[in-house]
Amino acid sequence: MSRVYLDWNATAPLRQEAREAMIAAMDLVGNPSSVHAEGRAAKGLVERARAQVATAFGADGADVIFVSGATEAAALACAGRGLLGADIEHDAVVAWIESSLPVDQMGHVSVTAPERTALQAANSETGVVQDLPQGLAVVDATQAFGKLPVAFNWMGCEMALLSAHKLGGPKGIGALVIKRGTDLAAQIKGGGQEMGRRSGTENVIGIAGFGAAAEAAARDMDAGVWGRVAELRNILEKAIEASAKETIFVGKSAVRLPNTSCFALPGWKGETQVMQMDLAGFAISAGSACSSGKVRASRVMRAMGYDDTVASSAIRVSLGPSTTEDEILRFAEAWAQKYQRHRARVA
Repeated sequence: MSRVYLDWNATAPLRQEAREAMIAAMDLVGNPSSVHAEGRAAKGLVERARAQVATAFGADGADVIFVSGATEAAALACAGRGLLGADIEHDAVVAWIESSLPVDQMGHVSVTAPERTALQAANSETGVVQDLPQGLAVVDATQAFGKLPVAFNWMGCEMALLSAHKLGGPKGIGALVIKRGTDLAAQIKGGGQEMGRRSGTENVIGIAGFGAAAEAAARDMDAGVWGRVAELRNILEKAIEASAKETIFVGKSAVRLPNTSCFALPGWKGETQVMQMDLAGFAISAGSACSSGKVRASRVMRAMGYDDTVASSAIRVSLGPSTTEDEILRFAEAWAQKYQRHRARVA
């Protein structure tokens, strides 16, 4: 049988709309900073994509700064600001946090000073959605954008981080969305591109793909496709629980991303499960893809109060609009077979 991709939170398959936009952009020869017709054509494409991202993210009136991805956006937004945050944040944000905030067992962060806090809208490993207070310094919307009805204008934050490849755009392009009037010094200096916040010739092809993907993702939201994905996620969890009632579903009673299931069976290593399921034809993960190759207990789950035995046994299954019920049931059956073999070995 063909392989089944169940790692959408790591990266979503490239949307056809993004592919077509990128192919068309390849035919544009001009530099967006040039004043001749070719340059103006390239500039027009960049500005069209900027408008597409702004509209899809509800950021009309804000500044959308194109960068290489959410990691660069995090550095640009957070560096040198002495921000508060939690250990459940992505590594790209944790790297800049100077003081850690408490997290409860559902994965919710206690925020006392929003204006000094960086907070994710939804966690990539557990799918848990935060209740975002108004006035946050930085919101990491990387996982939420395209899956949840989020809008920059009603978040009330100063800045937000976005990544194209999480919603079906190309890898290597993202954006920092900035409340207009917010003071932000450039880290990459040079020709003054991107409103003076991020110099360097724009990645026109990637930007075109990002804009098209954001527009398509907004259409999917309006069409309710993620409601169907949530139903598949629930079918998966019922099947897993039927095979192993002792399974711990992380954050199950909290509001979660519609596509994400994180679960653990203490004693059965997450990386072992990932390898076994890979050999069986299923792509899943044992945490954030940005931490791949690092065999360790999940920092996110430890912050939620789980011990290392549970935290090192967790896997993440993340679905997408093209996932089918047949694929989900095939995964659950294959996983149950591997689990029975694991139990037989340790008995």
